[in-house]
Amino acid sequence: MTARTRRSLLYVPGNNPGMLQTGGLFGADVVVLDLEDSVAPSEKDAARDLVCGALRRVDFGRAATCVRLNSLDTFAAADLKSLVPARPDLVLLPKTGCPGDVLELVGILERLESLEKKDRKPIGVMALIESPRGLAEINAIAASHPRLEALVLGAEDYAAMVGALRTKEGGEIALARSQLVNAAAAYGLESFDAVFTDAADDEGLAADTILARNLGFTGKSAVNPRQVKVINDLFSPSGEDVDWAGRVVRALRQAEKEGSGVASIGGKMVDAPVARRAERILRLAEKLGPGGGDGR
Repeated sequence: MTARTRRSLLYVPGNNPGMLQTGGLFGADVVVLDLEDSVAPSEKDAARDLVCGALRRVDFGRAATCVRLNSLDTFAAADLKSLVPARPDLVLLPKTGCPGDVLELVGILERLESLEKKDRKPIGVMALIESPRGLAEINAIAASHPRLEALVLGAEDYAAMVGALRTKEGGEIALARSQLVNAAAAYGLESFDAVFTDAADDEGLAADTILARNLGFTGKSAVNPRQVKVINDLFSPSGEDVDWAGRVVRALRQAEKEGSGVASIGGKMVDAPVARRAERILRLAEKLGPGGGDGR
């Protein structure tokens, strides 16, 4: 999976053998094997063994594999000691509150990877932002280390910590969404919106996903496999998008040949910012290829 084509993160409980076996079958771009919130403290060791076994033996297909660790002040070090030899593509750090958290995680990863006999690709890092402090330090976190690939919003914990009532409309997390998207864009990272918790509300999921996409998120988290297709489709360019982008790029190329930096399509001016958006659409459509989503 190439960066910037990751639209959906599907969380799978690390203590559920059946879901670990089938996690790669639902079309998610990233399968997040969860060792944190979905696993009771008494089951952490067993879940760690199950997740490591799945990483070694289960075919997750085109999906990138990611493990949500426990927090640095609990079981993260034990998680990593077991996980590094099993080689997930990524790890997701919960409760990321400052750049030091990312640096501490990377330090542990580097030490454990140096013990490996094989020269392998370094494990990537995603940071889960779910606290007021994490949001306050979002720019420093985004700039903390080259291994950091994405910022992920954890809205439930964030809302609870600021004393906000979590609503379907999401007004209470508007600031958090905007700040996370801006920090990710500023430092060239992916940005993933929070989960939509009502797995039975397809219309609500679609509306929430469209809002996230329009705000600038590059993808969205899912807690139920049935949510993946909606997220993938809505974060994929539609046929109309691709057609528009193609016309924009062709018009600007023609204008450049004629010595102009702007063009006009249907009476609307097309300049460099519009061209960049069109080029992003075309690159994404090319990377996703056939069946990548219909972009409803």
